[in-house]
Amino acid sequence: MIGLTPQHQFYLRKHPTDMRKGFDGLSGIVINEWGKDPMDGSVYIFVNRRRDRMKMLVWESGGFMLYYKRLEEGTFDLPKSDGKTTALEVDWELLVLMISGIKWDGIQRKKRYNKVGKK
Repeated sequence: MIGLTPQHQFYLRKHPTDMRKGFDGLSGIVINEWGKDPMDGSVYIFVNRRRDRMKMLVWESGGFMLYYKRLEEGTFDLPKSDGKTTALEVDWELLVLMISGIKWDGIQRKKRYNKVGKK
């Protein structure tokens, strides 16, 4: 099946990524920098230095999928974080806003039900 859903976990690399990297290079970052298993079903997001290209690596049944978006104009608005981690966990809504080009830092969320243990 092709598609990402809110049930996925999303991890964004804070540092710029060389967009020439493919499946193996991006998997190496996931393993070596984050200590995670790239085949765990999570979505790993990488953005280049100019912030006009994004790759998302995800394991789906039988193999890796690589989603690639190149902006013809503008840049991706990325979340800010402390300098301690190399990856940020982002949620589905933030990813959709980033891809859509919506500046998300002034948006306020309404309260919604969350099952205990879920974000």
